[in-house]
Amino acid sequence: MSFGASYERVREMVRKEFIQILRDARLRRIVFIAPILQLIVFGYAVSTDVRDTKLFVVDHDRSSVSRELIDALTQPGYFRVVGRSDRPVDLVQALERGKAVVGIEIPPNLSEALGDRESVEVQVLVDGTNSNTAIVAKGYAERIIMDFGRRAAGSPAAPRIDLRVRAWYNPGLVSRIYNVPAVAGVIIMLVCLLLTSLAVVREREIGTLEQLMVSPLRPLELIAGKTIPFAVFGLIDLAIVTSVAVLWFRIPFEGNLALLLLASGLFLLSGLGVGLFVSTISRTQQEAFMASFLFFMPTILLSGFMFPVSSMPKLFQWLTLLNPMRQYLEIVRAIFLKGAGLTVLWRQHLALLVMGVGILVFAASRFRKTIE
Repeated sequence: MSFGASYERVREMVRKEFIQILRDARLRRIVFIAPILQLIVFGYAVSTDVRDTKLFVVDHDRSSVSRELIDALTQPGYFRVVGRSDRPVDLVQALERGKAVVGIEIPPNLSEALGDRESVEVQVLVDGTNSNTAIVAKGYAERIIMDFGRRAAGSPAAPRIDLRVRAWYNPGLVSRIYNVPAVAGVIIMLVCLLLTSLAVVREREIGTLEQLMVSPLRPLELIAGKTIPFAVFGLIDLAIVTSVAVLWFRIPFEGNLALLLLASGLFLLSGLGVGLFVSTISRTQQEAFMASFLFFMPTILLSGFMFPVSSMPKLFQWLTLLNPMRQYLEIVRAIFLKGAGLTVLWRQHLALLVMGVGILVFAASRFRKTIE
């Protein structure tokens, strides 16, 4: 068999797959509509920023200084006053009933103490049932109250340590800038996994896989013909997601597009390999769908997309190193926000190459045994 004849067969197989996918309305929606919807949902809904947090105020001082303190808390938009009282018990009840997330109790001697440059305690109570919101809101409140105290006291004695914090690459610490680039990895994995597994199983369900098996196509040519179209669609989805992220969400892209394409190509090997593996253990499309999500959910949870890897137990931190999505998200975020190059990201690229080739070869060998 010559290389030219093999190339012709793979090309015709790829052409047939493209036509089959584009004719299927369900697959068209998965490829072209789902990525945009997912990006919009993740971009707007998935946010760890805390805005408009409900604040209950107990003001014992009732002075212009205490009112300025409350204004300082509400003006940036982090807090919104939902109730006031003179009794601390009302603050406790507001927290218990969920009417407030943060409560502040201002002592009666606030203005006097600040005027005399004396220390004074302002109590802040936070509803800790939602720990993430509580931590962020507590941080906002502490920072605003400390800044207000320094200004109101008229520059007290210089502190021994002058701490000045500045966040690089994301100065406003906006969670959307951190989350949206990572959605590219989630979408590419989901599209490749679902399309590859469903397409192969569908061929088996309707009996056309047997027809392909008795055709002149060799097993490797059949695998190539089945996976190449989904790799192309994965790259198309990458282009869609990147364009929407940059043009709609205004996410800065500081890095090299060619390096992003290289990393995406290596990441696609893993997605296609897992999809091919799922197709070998599933008899129906429903089984393939369920198996895909059984793999997809742990992959997301152990990738650092939702929860920081550094906050996981040590065992799971080691396990994440075997997760291609963790490596890819590190690359995507570094390319988008830091403009990092291959000299910095070569370990992640090498890990993607090794894992991608390993998974794809293993899945292809199983698929080959299945059709032989």
